[in-house]
Amino acid sequence: MKKLLAFIRKEFYHVFRDKRTLLILFGLPVVQIILFGFALSNEVKNIGIAIQDNSRDIHTENIIRKIQSSSYFKVEAPILNYKDIENRFKDGSIKCAVIFPSNFSSDLQRSGGAKTQLIADASDPNTATIVTNYLTSIVYDYQQQLNPTTQLNYQIVTEIRQLYNEEQNGSLNFIPGVIALIFMIVSTALTSVSVVREKELGTMEILLVSPFKPIMVLIAKAIPYLVLSLINFILILFLSVYLLHVEIKGSFLLLFAESILFIITCLSLGLLISNVTDSQQTAMLISMMGMMLPTLILTGFMFPLENMPWIFRMVSHILPSRYYYTIVKAVMLKGLGFEFVWKETLILAGMAIFLLAIALKKFKIRLS
Repeated sequence: MKKLLAFIRKEFYHVFRDKRTLLILFGLPVVQIILFGFALSNEVKNIGIAIQDNSRDIHTENIIRKIQSSSYFKVEAPILNYKDIENRFKDGSIKCAVIFPSNFSSDLQRSGGAKTQLIADASDPNTATIVTNYLTSIVYDYQQQLNPTTQLNYQIVTEIRQLYNEEQNGSLNFIPGVIALIFMIVSTALTSVSVVREKELGTMEILLVSPFKPIMVLIAKAIPYLVLSLINFILILFLSVYLLHVEIKGSFLLLFAESILFIITCLSLGLLISNVTDSQQTAMLISMMGMMLPTLILTGFMFPLENMPWIFRMVSHILPSRYYYTIVKAVMLKGLGFEFVWKETLILAGMAIFLLAIALKKFKIRLS
């Protein structure tokens, strides 16, 4: 046990002595949390919009005023003629245009209905759909204000309730995925260079002739990064709660235990990469680039898995981050207990054991 503790202490010295490792370990998570929490969002805000008001009456002015007061839109200079609309779209100054016909007010008063044309930039279909829905809702609300007492013989009223995110906080969609991404990259990348570094520095011979068994070497390599990753986890939760205002609705102990299991899985993968590579550059490239893109694309927090072809959905099942992302969403955002995430927990535990067993088998006790 004393030998193991001495080896673990040596690994801590390696980490604290390397400024680049400390930067990856503590700098990268903070930057990613701030970037995904503030800069990246699936919400649509400050969309450039231009209005051509050919009617210029009290009704169009009221609708334009409602559009201007909305945080979703940024009203640009008005459109003077219809030919100018396409040029405004081409230079990127607007994403949507609203055209009120000259007979808007008279049609509204005579027939009780008037037409309004909405033109949206559909090069981004999702944004175009959201923008037109926003504008349609604004026009409909104004119509309801004009005729609040109008009742149809049959009326369907839809009541909308947003579960688990009533404030529509965009950060809630990214934080669980960012946590999985950080652990997948940081824990895997740092551990992947631990064994191969011994090969490059020429100290692997000392390890091989020592009374240490291979399993003890791997454990001693992994424990420092496990401890530092848990510190990272606490830092991430602190930033999420107090900086991004994300509420932890479930059990913190369950979330902490699941995070330990996921970190162990990532560390096991990193040790496997470290054992099968011969240089730190190769190990870092495989762990950083090889893990980042699949985690971003196939975990489910950036792009819905349901919309992907079946082959990509099948590939996503071999990623540990997919199951951890599901666990974090269930516990952190929905407040669910272990009975709802036990399947994902068993899969992560199986992956950790499998990867650690392969890493141990691939550990070379003789230098070639």
